[in-house]
Amino acid sequence: MTGKQKHYFACGNTARGFQNFFESNLVDLKKVYILKGGPGTGKSTLMKRIGKQYLDKGYEIEYIHCSSDPDSLDGMIIRSLSFGIVDGTAPHVIEPVIPGAVEEYVNLGIAWDTHLLKRATRNIKDIKEQISECYINAYTKFNKALEIHDDWEKIYIQNMDFKKAEEIGDYLLEQIFSSVDFKEKGRIYHRFFGGSTPYGAMDYVENITDGLTTRYFIKGRPGSGKSTLLKKLLKKAEELGIATEVYHCGFDPNSLDMLLFPELSLCIFDSTAPHEYYPEDDQDFIIDMYEECINPETEEANAEIIEDIKKRYKATIEEGISYLSKAKALHDELEQYYVRATDYEIVDVIIGDLIEKIEDHLD
Repeated sequence: MTGKQKHYFACGNTARGFQNFFESNLVDLKKVYILKGGPGTGKSTLMKRIGKQYLDKGYEIEYIHCSSDPDSLDGMIIRSLSFGIVDGTAPHVIEPVIPGAVEEYVNLGIAWDTHLLKRATRNIKDIKEQISECYINAYTKFNKALEIHDDWEKIYIQNMDFKKAEEIGDYLLEQIFSSVDFKEKGRIYHRFFGGSTPYGAMDYVENITDGLTTRYFIKGRPGSGKSTLLKKLLKKAEELGIATEVYHCGFDPNSLDMLLFPELSLCIFDSTAPHEYYPEDDQDFIIDMYEECINPETEEANAEIIEDIKKRYKATIEEGISYLSKAKALHDELEQYYVRATDYEIVDVIIGDLIEKIEDHLD
């Protein structure tokens, strides 16, 4: 029997720079293998190979994707077995808490022909500097887009019925938590269900919410209180001790896009562009913050201003993504130096040794 897969990001390229939520997803694991080695040394391939091995045995696997290359993995976790494997290279450097006992390094760099790499030092250094500049430019553009987005939000905030928004929050608190008893403190996991990638905006909402009994789709506009509503629900969940998967906004990580409560088989999420979804059955519910809380004349009265903001926002986001795409192309070029310098027979031996270690850990 094949197990289930869950896909998400633990890191993101955001308007506030590179954001790393790895720690909250690893903190309760009994064993974490931290992979070291440059691009092209097989880290992602190793995680996919081991993940498939356990997926085929029926285990649920969490695949943590790389926001700078979603086809690659930053990590793989089998929570029921309390172990994970993660890419511990920059920019998501993992600092061991109990080295050796919990965290253990796996160095794929021993498979390198270092003399070959040394001869390419200047080229490697130049490409890495160009990649770094691309990310700086991308974050600058995303931050500029955030400023434009703030102007967009102000229009709706100025036309917001805050009392009605409070009432909606209270209604959802009752609907979601009325039958929940107080528990000991539940684990809070911080993640992204999507974000900006070299290929544009993408998300794993359908995968993450698949199989849940109840889903709430929050509709609205910028500034219509979607994230504020989610923060109110999160506060209550923390007070009750409910385990929660917190999915931050991939554009502005200070905002929330989704809460998922595994014990309740329920989620509530911002279902607006670029991650817009619609109900599929009678256990999917729409909460429309625009219809309920915003003056209905708002958009007509501000049509020209809103249209100008939308155009500037879209153009600025696209510029930021173009830098992510350029960084990806440069990274692929950099990877080739390491591919040529890597002895994959040695990598296969390392993978075999790691599989044996994992089996020993599970015995």
